[in-house]
Amino acid sequence: MNDSGFDLDLQAAEQEIDFDEDARVILGILDGTTPIAERLGAIEHGHVLVLSVDGDLSELAADLAPAVKKQGGNLVHFRQFLIISPPDIEIDTSEL
Repeated sequence: MNDSGFDLDLQAAEQEIDFDEDARVILGILDGTTPIAERLGAIEHGHVLVLSVDGDLSELAADLAPAVKKQGGNLVHFRQFLIISPPDIEIDTSEL
């Protein structure tokens, strides 16, 4: 036991965490040139997309947003970015 009164075995805790080594945050630009299937594929693989919006968000996300929602994914527009996450990763907006 350490001085804080807690007995925490970090190595044992890390072994219990299910890390997806392939998951990552992908930075990109939402300008209509990347196929929706490519964006959806990234989400299916567990990636989070942070896309700089280059143009009218309503037009650029008109087909993408419903497809992401259909997969159970999450979308948040924050400043000039569209953040898209897979279903198992919540985007916390409580501090906005």
